[in-house]
Amino acid sequence: MLRRAWKPVLGATAIMVPLSYYLYVSRNKDPTTFSINVKEKGPDGKTYVVKRSFPLLSKLAVDQRIGESPVSLPTSSQTPSEGLIWKHTTARLSSNDPTEDAFAHATISTEATSSDPARSLLFYSVMDGHSGFHTSRLLSHVLIPAVVLELSSSAARDGGTSPKASSILDNLKYLFSTRPLSHHADASQEGHVERVSQAIRKAFDDVDFEIVNGPLRVLAANVSKLDTTVPDLSKHPMAEASMSPALSGSCALMALLDPLRRDLYVACTGDSRAVAGIWEEDDDGTGTWRVEVLTEDQTGRNANEAERIRSEHPASEAENVILRGRILGGLEPSRAFGDARYKWPRELQELLYRAFIESTGRAIRPAPAGLKTPPYVIATPVVTHQKFSLPNPASSEPKPTSSLKFLVLATDGLWDELSSEDVVALVGGHFAGLKGTISKSSLPALVPTTTGSPTVQGKEETRGNAQQGSWAFVDDNVSAHLIRNAFGGGDEDKLRKILSIPAPHSRRWRDDVTVTVVWWEEAQENRTKAKL
Repeated sequence: MLRRAWKPVLGATAIMVPLSYYLYVSRNKDPTTFSINVKEKGPDGKTYVVKRSFPLLSKLAVDQRIGESPVSLPTSSQTPSEGLIWKHTTARLSSNDPTEDAFAHATISTEATSSDPARSLLFYSVMDGHSGFHTSRLLSHVLIPAVVLELSSSAARDGGTSPKASSILDNLKYLFSTRPLSHHADASQEGHVERVSQAIRKAFDDVDFEIVNGPLRVLAANVSKLDTTVPDLSKHPMAEASMSPALSGSCALMALLDPLRRDLYVACTGDSRAVAGIWEEDDDGTGTWRVEVLTEDQTGRNANEAERIRSEHPASEAENVILRGRILGGLEPSRAFGDARYKWPRELQELLYRAFIESTGRAIRPAPAGLKTPPYVIATPVVTHQKFSLPNPASSEPKPTSSLKFLVLATDGLWDELSSEDVVALVGGHFAGLKGTISKSSLPALVPTTTGSPTVQGKEETRGNAQQGSWAFVDDNVSAHLIRNAFGGGDEDKLRKILSIPAPHSRRWRDDVTVTVVWWEEAQENRTKAKL
């Protein structure tokens, strides 16, 4: 065993700065600059409020910044006979430098068989990193493949292998088949949904297990049985690659769409949010948008999460596991990947810091003061399932009066500024072809919405009067359209100032934001037929 021949390493104590403070816009005669009050540490170590001037971005530069990495892609996800094409856009706006957000998407296509038509399974995910970008970037590469692999393995375990289930792709086809899987498997809808949901949960947990235990594997592989001293692994080739994703953290939100089966699965770890826009059509062709919130904000302010966390720890910790709405008074999301400070025992943290970090001289954060019975944070997602309706333009059957039209996945930087109702109305207005500047008070009449599932608010309410100001409908990319309206919309002066604040000061005014919007359209040939 390793002997305890070390002393705890004390981390530098960060000075807490309030997230809300007054934005002072100077009456400068030079219209190309503006000033804000910021808090900075002085030579004496104390924090002072000082005024700093920054260049004001031009309107063109702001337009270029909105959606720094715009993605707009069609995805053929239906058989031609169904006449629908699924599309998606993604856009993001950074506040941190580099950004701590990430995203990923994938389409798994299956070939037609004698009993099943060709089909596609659609995967979309957004990751909201914190304390660095390492965890979120890693998840953007491995999370969806891990879920695909687990779905494949689940199909083989539950349904038994067969000549048609010899590969990952075939196993997925086998699992998502619309026919009964086999006499060994529960072919009911309830059994199918639970199998898929459990596979997603297991994949999330397995990925986090690998992230959090990566440094332990490196340490174990470099310990000599004859030498019980703690080795210096700071220069080991896997030191940074294993420690950084474990110490930083990330929320993750993933949607899995099976259009042929009309199944939507949403897996949420953390406080990103998924919202669906359901079009409910009236007899005269008009209609309203129903707002369906598909996730809960998982933070200490969510009563459901607070109760869960307290139930997982001794009663003596009930008053301290959540302080000021945060886990042990520090971390806001109650579920996350990485964040090993909330998962490793205190002695293990000290041991790993000694092995990987101490000799580098880098400042490290000590274990949370209330850490007694970890883990306090888990990566297990809440997985929800919804059946949805879709029209079939190639069929003579009447269109459903209520159908899923679009899905929005976004990191919490968007939801800090916009409500779920705002987002559905803005996307609905975008699809309706609204253009220019529209007052917030008039949009409800132009794009009427109704409330479906209420949002379980896990964040402090910071939005102002929703009826004041105006929205802007100027972006072709619907995801960029949401980002623009989150930070000013039709108020170009406000938008330019907010987006001009550089890092790290910008973090007090806006978070990193990543938005993915998924929707369907009728194939062109079906539109042509409808006109004839």
